[in-house]
Amino acid sequence: MRSLRGNIAMPVLTALAFVAAIGGGVAFGQHHPYMRIKTHGEWTTYKNAKGQTIRAYVAYPERADKAPAIIIIHEIYGMTDWEPTVADRFAGKGYVAIAPDLLSSQYKSTDSVGAANATRMVSGLPDSQVVGDLNATYDYVNGLVATDKGNIGVIGFCWGGGTTWKFAAANSHLKAAVACYGPVTDTTLLHTVTAPVFGIYAEKDMRVTGMRPAITAAMENNHKSFVSDVYKGVSHGFLKPGRDGYGTPEYDRAMSDIDAFFAKQLQHK
Repeated sequence: MRSLRGNIAMPVLTALAFVAAIGGGVAFGQHHPYMRIKTHGEWTTYKNAKGQTIRAYVAYPERADKAPAIIIIHEIYGMTDWEPTVADRFAGKGYVAIAPDLLSSQYKSTDSVGAANATRMVSGLPDSQVVGDLNATYDYVNGLVATDKGNIGVIGFCWGGGTTWKFAAANSHLKAAVACYGPVTDTTLLHTVTAPVFGIYAEKDMRVTGMRPAITAAMENNHKSFVSDVYKGVSHGFLKPGRDGYGTPEYDRAMSDIDAFFAKQLQHK
């Protein structure tokens, strides 16, 4: 397995190693640190509108009824070992969660281009390709028998946070969007956002947090639903292991706020 970008608790590494060892799905029980219910995670593929193959990790909650779904958009580093743990966490809270590798339709996978090249490759992806692949992801997860049809949200981090805004502006079917320290350089695109949006910002991240007033004004002027918060003493990327602020009380508060937002907007108990 590729090493994680930063440190992560040993129980998570153990769980990930077990997934890799069996080559796919696994039922996570009480030994997985994020879980409150059992989940099943596996790798899958599906096609975009151009017929290109997208590779993604999907995690299912073990429940008797249909579940709302959450799409997870990775950082500029592409698909790392972290994103499946995010999907597992949401599945442990009762959601179907899917994390697409957005390099896969063009380059097979993040692994195939290598970590040293991933940032350049991701930053070079055209918006039309990325949004097209995310629309294909929406259609795929919406078509799963386990999913409560049409009850789907999205969350993205860093580059994925900025992409969350673009996706929310392009897909009117989304029911909720969480943009984690996601830059918006062109606020004119926000007039087509229909989903309620929650913005996560870090105090020590003026490059992105400095955009918050303009984003707030644009959303208010367009009569859109937008709430946001600035988390104190943390830096850009603080929701990922190894980053400044990860594992702090502000990290816990942000995760609790995200859970509450999705629970409200996706009407999930």
